[in-house]
Amino acid sequence: MAKDTDIQRRLAISRVPINKQAPEVRTKNWDEVFLGFDLEAAKTEAMRCIQCPTAPCQQACPVGNDIPGAFKLLEIGDVNGAANVFRETSNLPELCGRLCPQERLCEGECVVAFAIRPDMHQEPPVTIGKLEAFVTDYQRKNFGVPLPVLPAPTGFKVAVVGAGPAGMAVAEELAKQGHSATMFDAWPEPGGVLLYGIPNFKLSKDVLQDKLTYLDKLGVAFVGNTWIGKDVTIDDLFAQGFHSVFVGTGAGLGGQLALPGEEFKGIFAATEFLVRGNLRPEQLPEHMREPLDPGKHMVVIGGGDTSMDCVRTAVRLGAEHVTCVYRRTETEMLGRQEERQHARDEGVNFEFLTIPLRFIGDADGHVTGVECQKMALGEPDESGRRRPIPVPHSDFIIEADTVAVAIGYNADPIINDAAPGVETNRWNLIEVNKETFMTTRAGVFAGGDNVNGADLVVTALADGRRAASAIHDYLESLPPLSLR
Repeated sequence: MAKDTDIQRRLAISRVPINKQAPEVRTKNWDEVFLGFDLEAAKTEAMRCIQCPTAPCQQACPVGNDIPGAFKLLEIGDVNGAANVFRETSNLPELCGRLCPQERLCEGECVVAFAIRPDMHQEPPVTIGKLEAFVTDYQRKNFGVPLPVLPAPTGFKVAVVGAGPAGMAVAEELAKQGHSATMFDAWPEPGGVLLYGIPNFKLSKDVLQDKLTYLDKLGVAFVGNTWIGKDVTIDDLFAQGFHSVFVGTGAGLGGQLALPGEEFKGIFAATEFLVRGNLRPEQLPEHMREPLDPGKHMVVIGGGDTSMDCVRTAVRLGAEHVTCVYRRTETEMLGRQEERQHARDEGVNFEFLTIPLRFIGDADGHVTGVECQKMALGEPDESGRRRPIPVPHSDFIIEADTVAVAIGYNADPIINDAAPGVETNRWNLIEVNKETFMTTRAGVFAGGDNVNGADLVVTALADGRRAASAIHDYLESLPPLSLR
């Protein structure tokens, strides 16, 4: 009975509001929208967790975070202990707390949202993501992230190609085992999509920089401006003395529309628009360092989180009229509802059930508009979403000084030339053993988006952790270096 009483007491606690910048304030800066909890608010929100023994939230987490265990410590004020619980299973809890789509992972399974209360009212799930970010931020700022005691160096060297979430996890876990890890990346600085894809208003780059400093303290090295397939191959890395290679190059090749006029100036792939809008010139390759001016009218084509990143970046760059064009309705959108609401609050206009037909340009070859057509929804397609069908005689033009195309990402086919002996499928995704993450070439491992297709930061992180364990086992199976 006492246990039931405790559960009802917890269920009676209403969700603690999450402070964030007002739209009219945040559109004038690049700071994170969410201001986060203070300690007392975080403790109260943690008390809403009813500590269910089956922990469906933990089962829904790709890295298996012990969420109830962390919140049990947080509610008594042990923030450091709560942070360490998250760090036991996640290399990037500060970042996942900000970036994961919790509504379809841990929070989507939170029993608190489904519980029947005596007065029959309902409450939202526990704010798991924001609490994860709070406790790990609090630890990082007030105590510092604890460094592990490193074993004696093994002498084994591993090349990690791609310095994004998967590669960072691999490098960290291997360093903790005493192996030497060097990350290579085509971009000038490490971080992958965390630096070159996520806008500052969703992720303060100080958080990422602190993580990179932590990796440096572990002995992880970084080599930038090195593109696998152009500057180095897998054979080259083995020739340089690496004993194993992990390929975590992601899926960063932006989709193209193949429409008339797509060559006009002012039309950008989403990644180029985002990095030029969000980063300092010295963080970019030389050909991307020219300042970005969206003009008065900005059009973004696509309906995922990347398109929301683009429209919200355009607002902060000073565009007066920002429009998102999407071929289905909002119900079929795959991105986070939270991001769409933020975009609306910031003045973004949505043209649903609309497709672009062609781009219009001026005599100087610069885009001036997008000719579009309205759509209706027909029968579901292979994705399960209703297929858009053109509506005859519904063409119209949206004025545009700048356009960003955000219609998905694919793996770079250059991997086929860069990694002899590594098989890929027809989508240029790397084939791996699902248990060991080894490719069809001995000693070469892969994980993340270049194996799964464009996916989440946390799934790439989970792959990286499991791949690191497999790489360690592989290295341990090799003849001792002293006998070679």
